[in-house]
Amino acid sequence: MLKDLIGALWRRTPKGLRRWTVRVSHPRFGVTAGAIVTDAAGRVLLLKHRFRPGAGWGMPGGFMEEGEQPEEALRRELREEIGLEVQQVKLFATRAFLEPKQVEIVFLCQAVGDPDVLGFEIQKAAWFSPEDLPKELPEDQAQLIKRALRDGASVQD
Repeated sequence: MLKDLIGALWRRTPKGLRRWTVRVSHPRFGVTAGAIVTDAAGRVLLLKHRFRPGAGWGMPGGFMEEGEQPEEALRRELREEIGLEVQQVKLFATRAFLEPKQVEIVFLCQAVGDPDVLGFEIQKAAWFSPEDLPKELPEDQAQLIKRALRDGASVQD
């Protein structure tokens, strides 16, 4: 009975106040779209970011903009950061992190050509054999890449 009363009051609360209450009472996460990008030789593209902690090596990707779909965000980030187009884009994994509060949507895709532009935040773009990833690459990303290339057939559709 009390739950029904609370539900009825909530439904009658102005929409703006309900939205504000949800924003304040629920954790907020940034959402990123990233990719494991391969070339015809089976190598993996990694980027060295100027502003990333540690050595800076990591998978390409970035934050989604308001109203943007994950695949669109990935394509935009690749164009902006390194001037690269991709094909055969498939959802591979989603991950949630508490620090930073972030949800990451990871795709598996193939490069069309090579990076031809380095945006301001990118120091270097390089292709690596899956067996010879840089030691400075975060371990979780190295494991994700190895799993993707090993289990590519089980990509989420």
